[in-house]
Amino acid sequence: MANNKEIAQNVLAAVGGSANIKSATHCMTRLRLYLKDDTIPQDDQVKAIKGVLGVVRGGQQYQIVIGTNVDKVYDELIALAGLKASAPVKDDQAAAEDVKVIKKKLTFKQAGKNVLGYTAGCMTPMIPVLLGGGLCNAFNAIFADMLGLYSAQSNLYILLNFVYDAALYFMPILAGYSAAKQLDVNGMLGAFIGCILMSPDFAAIASAGTPFDVYGIPCTVTTYSQTVLPVMLSVPVFCLIYKIIKKYMPDVITTVFTPFLSILISLPFILCLLAPLGTIVGNLISNGLAWFGMNTGFFGVAVIAALWEFLVMSGMHLALMMPMMADFFETGIQSGPMTAGAFATWACFGVALGAALRMRSKDERSEAFGAFASGILGGVTEPTLYGICFQHTRCFIGLIAGGFAGGAIAGMFDLKGYVMTSANFLSVLGYVGGTDTNLIVGIVASVMSLVVAAVVTFFFGFPRKELEKS
Repeated sequence: MANNKEIAQNVLAAVGGSANIKSATHCMTRLRLYLKDDTIPQDDQVKAIKGVLGVVRGGQQYQIVIGTNVDKVYDELIALAGLKASAPVKDDQAAAEDVKVIKKKLTFKQAGKNVLGYTAGCMTPMIPVLLGGGLCNAFNAIFADMLGLYSAQSNLYILLNFVYDAALYFMPILAGYSAAKQLDVNGMLGAFIGCILMSPDFAAIASAGTPFDVYGIPCTVTTYSQTVLPVMLSVPVFCLIYKIIKKYMPDVITTVFTPFLSILISLPFILCLLAPLGTIVGNLISNGLAWFGMNTGFFGVAVIAALWEFLVMSGMHLALMMPMMADFFETGIQSGPMTAGAFATWACFGVALGAALRMRSKDERSEAFGAFASGILGGVTEPTLYGICFQHTRCFIGLIAGGFAGGAIAGMFDLKGYVMTSANFLSVLGYVGGTDTNLIVGIVASVMSLVVAAVVTFFFGFPRKELEKS
């Protein structure tokens, strides 16, 4: 338990006492101090304070990263320094201030960092939701599926199952909210874009295969639940249009007509171009990977396992799964690239475990262990992908290595699956039904994916600077 008063006392001493503070406020995780002389605090000394996660210098602000208990530390600081309390800075306002402060020259490398930062910013706030939903599924897997303490037809099982479904199904709405906030637009408008993509009537048109157009422009109709790429592509265009309209809209009518006109103008771009783009590209990539996996032996299986979670993040895996599912329903056997996804999932478990063992921050370790539990017990990999890999991009190396190792073993020994199981640790039961050797190969390949991913993540997943910040 953090000693908030002690943190406040140490911070106050490190920044030069109350005499050096003009004013102070805070956002969700940071103390934001306006100092008279910002050369007094030494960053290394401030970072060394127990309870401080990092320091950011921005313009006139000296920002001290505390974490979710920042409001309590702020209250103690205000009382100790005899300052007047200020209203907390809203997240979107804080983000806007930080963007103004940290403007960097746009290079190809910086553009890549911006894209990853935007993606992580969309997904990171969703981690508690994904963990909560995933652990509900884990609870069912352990106490119902494995121990048989209650049946799959019971109200408790159904209740926990639809909580789990809700965490994944409504991802476009949650991601849309975070995306808009990052771009300094009301988060509810971003969530509204997600709602449009998930409209029941729109989904019904997609299911029926009925032709549809937007203002006469043909629209590729598909379902967007459980995906984030379409909304993450759509929200920036909507926000750009929104800001242009708001700039010229008279103040007296801007509240009503700016959102209205922004939606009307952006709909053709969203529904006819951006949202379907991920699906179209996904189909092309998935069909190519399916051919590759079928014609290149064990190497193809290994490559698909290495890349599988990238397909999952974009929703492209669905196009690859359809022909595989059809073949399984006809033959009752999964083989070759059809088994690849399982080892990518086990690699996710390994990344979370390796990160949990390597991270130094208690909070980050706790989140990583939560992601590991959510994955290996509940079969939910999103907390690992979005909460760990996008925050620490080198962890993708462990994900790729682990998936490749398991897929290679499965491909070499022509592993076969006979039962469709859950994506958690019980997935190894899917290899029961053939020879004993088949089951052993399935278990070895799964464990190898986890171990390789964990080891690579532990040793190569975190640069020294990231560990120091942690």
